[in-house]
Amino acid sequence: MTSGDEDRKELFLRACRCEPVERVPVWMMRQAGRYLPEYQAVRAEHSFLEICKTPELAAEVSLQPFRTVGVDAIIVFSDILVVAEAMGMKLDVPDAGPVLADPIRDAAAVRRLRDFDPEWETGFVGDAIRAICKAAGPSVPVIGFAAAPWTLACYMIEGQTRGDVSTAKRMLADEPALVRELTERIAGVTARYLQAQIAAGASAVQLFDTWASELSPSQYGEFELPAARSIFDALGATGVPRILFAKGSARILGAMAKTGADVLSVDWKTDLADARRELGVSVALQGNVEPSILLGPVDAVRRAAEEAVRKTGGIGHILNLGHGILPNTPVENARAFVKAGQTAAVSTRVAAGKKA
Repeated sequence: MTSGDEDRKELFLRACRCEPVERVPVWMMRQAGRYLPEYQAVRAEHSFLEICKTPELAAEVSLQPFRTVGVDAIIVFSDILVVAEAMGMKLDVPDAGPVLADPIRDAAAVRRLRDFDPEWETGFVGDAIRAICKAAGPSVPVIGFAAAPWTLACYMIEGQTRGDVSTAKRMLADEPALVRELTERIAGVTARYLQAQIAAGASAVQLFDTWASELSPSQYGEFELPAARSIFDALGATGVPRILFAKGSARILGAMAKTGADVLSVDWKTDLADARRELGVSVALQGNVEPSILLGPVDAVRRAAEEAVRKTGGIGHILNLGHGILPNTPVENARAFVKAGQTAAVSTRVAAGKKA
């Protein structure tokens, strides 16, 4: 059961470390967004990028799901493409979706990309994290994030975030060395970008690998695994939990575990019980209720949350969705999901075993 003075940060960190917990922590990917009337009110007055780049606004919309839905962790409101912009690509975010001008199609374009100082070029993200930490207090975890290298490379090559990634896949097939050079460049700046978020107060950081499912297991091992591992290695000394989300993760779980991630966030096509059997308790799990379930009856929402917790025993588990919350999700269903997870029984047998 939650309470106003509960130390959600300690709960969250213990779950990340696969330590015994009284209950699972709960948050939702894309939890700050269009399903919330409070967000819609802010968005009516400000553009998406204006919110991202104005720390006070970014902090406000980041805090909204904490206040309204009761989640246990706050993820900073930003966009994964701000890294591409800081590397020198022009970013625009019309209603149809983000667009990067002059997409990368050759070696010259890769080599025009620049390294950047995250305290200067993307300082608004760190300032937003500091504002969230101040408003939420020391007992609430704040999560920073970035795109995984292959996923950001896809967007930089395609020039947009919607549709397919066929151009990126063709480049991977035709010019693998060039794609490797691009992902290595992205990994280097991303590590520094996340270090700056941690310095600003982030309690954990997450890499989003939306397009991992477009890689074969061998391609993942050759291109994405070393790039993601280099990021997590660079963050190791910080001691903060490192979370890796990959869409279509079932066939690459073992490789994902080799990145050095402390928590693997998996989509709804991965069975949590199977993942636990494969990985043991050497790595925590996050997820993985299908977002569309939150569009249905409240009873079904509660059952899905409870079933996800049952499959892991609640140990080493952060309850979340298997992808981002859908914009047409009723707020009361989001609340029901969070509440059901927070009150679901955890396995005392597993917890006792971990204590020993």
